[in-house]
Amino acid sequence: MKILGIGNAIVDVICKVEDDFLSNNGLTKSTMKLVDEIEFMKLLSSLEIEETVSGGSVANSIVGLSQLGNKVGFIGKISADDLGQKYEDGLKKENVGYFYSKKKEILPTGTCLILITPDSERTMCTFLGIAGKISESDVDENSVKDSEITFLEGYLWDEGDPKSAFNKAIQLSNKVAMSLSDSFCVERHKAEFLNLVKNKLDITFANEQEITSLIGAKNFEEVISFCKEIGKLIIITRGGEGSVAISKEGVTECEAKKNLNIIDLTGAGDLFAAGYLHGYLNHLSIKESLVKGTEISAEIIQQIGARLN
Repeated sequence: MKILGIGNAIVDVICKVEDDFLSNNGLTKSTMKLVDEIEFMKLLSSLEIEETVSGGSVANSIVGLSQLGNKVGFIGKISADDLGQKYEDGLKKENVGYFYSKKKEILPTGTCLILITPDSERTMCTFLGIAGKISESDVDENSVKDSEITFLEGYLWDEGDPKSAFNKAIQLSNKVAMSLSDSFCVERHKAEFLNLVKNKLDITFANEQEITSLIGAKNFEEVISFCKEIGKLIIITRGGEGSVAISKEGVTECEAKKNLNIIDLTGAGDLFAAGYLHGYLNHLSIKESLVKGTEISAEIIQQIGARLN
């Protein structure tokens, strides 16, 4: 297997809203907020659902990698309920090997309400349900050992005990990549994330805001210095400024695509990571891999949702 993703198994519920829906409900645009089941249902009650899809950040990347022709797998915790079945079926339909045996849990399968405002930004309210309760025993040892890379999700670190699952996966992995996921996530776990980036990960994906927050940089030059110093591969997306890969070999830049008809930014980072990792796994150069990530993310933001058509 080329790559195994370990992340939150979340059913995405996509809805279009006006800006005032966010302000009326105390939501901060473009962020992810963890909510309980009651708040989730309250928010959803007045909305019209555009579509539901098997989501979660790393799962989106893994499906993208499958669509690009790679042999992939995923581990994420679901319950044996209606949404859990939908989730599993959704991944299998995309030729993703699913290495988790579901059973009836106390908590239901996780769901994420993705609110898309007219400016195409997405604001997420996530009820993690059982997804955030992944533990060491849920990590299938053979599937980790059999994959070239394990791709971990920063969001998973958000919920207490998955750290043991992370550490087990890191110890068993041939190579480890991780996405920092979200600037709130980085703020909450700064010391631990910094340790991971410096000492345990081979590849880190972040946007400029996340990496700047992680190291307390005043400008992007400081980010570049830090990344060169630690000698790992750090891939940073910079919105309209494009993307950059920094390693001990140096700095490689890639321009953003211009004049796009942006509809929904939901899967931009996830699919950028898929494109880059596709290049990496298939022995393309760093520049070619950045270009692939840029192409795939440009494609995804011109449609609703995080699945390539």
